[in-house]
Amino acid sequence: MKILVVDDELLIRNVIKEYAKNEGYIVIEATDGHDAIKKVEENLDIDLVIMDIMMPRLDGYSACKEIFKIKKYPTIMLSARKEEYDKLLGFELGIDDYVTKPFSPKELIARIKAVTNRSKKGFSEGDIYTYEDLEINYKAHTVKIDKKEVKLTPKEYELLTYFIQNSNIALSREQLLSNIWGYDFFGDDRTVDTHIKMLRNNLGKYRDLIVTVRSLGYKFETNKE
Repeated sequence: MKILVVDDELLIRNVIKEYAKNEGYIVIEATDGHDAIKKVEENLDIDLVIMDIMMPRLDGYSACKEIFKIKKYPTIMLSARKEEYDKLLGFELGIDDYVTKPFSPKELIARIKAVTNRSKKGFSEGDIYTYEDLEINYKAHTVKIDKKEVKLTPKEYELLTYFIQNSNIALSREQLLSNIWGYDFFGDDRTVDTHIKMLRNNLGKYRDLIVTVRSLGYKFETNKE
């Protein structure tokens, strides 16, 4: 597996590289956002991006926006800041995880494994889910409504496919955090609500398939009367 590590601090890059290589990962380094975009263009087969936020020339948020125009890579964002706004902004961009500095290298490796494992989850190749004019092609990793592709962030796609796998079952926010994020999440329920809001907006006329279950969470319901 190939990882792009983007951070202007050489020490941080070296620590991540050392631990990642011990796990058998190939590591590519970038020193800022502009360098990251260049490295992605040169290495389209990257499997995961680890992106620092605060960098000279081009910050991590801006770099992710440009990189995601090329491909929606699974992404873990690093930051010395702990503000909830920073985390939510990252998730709205489509990142998969957010790690606050200073961090444990072993924990970061665990999160890398969790993110990459989640990105491989899904139905068997060739499976296609349809409901009226909504189509999810698990092999192509695409969502279409009225035969037009809908652009979802990786996390929105994971939520939608998980909902479909558990159709008509009420799922608590805690269940969604555990199964989608893959570990005990550091944040709160508002993270789930934010992603649900974005997913509903992208589903357009099918937004009401995601039903709010009062005092619990949500469910994907297709057999409504």
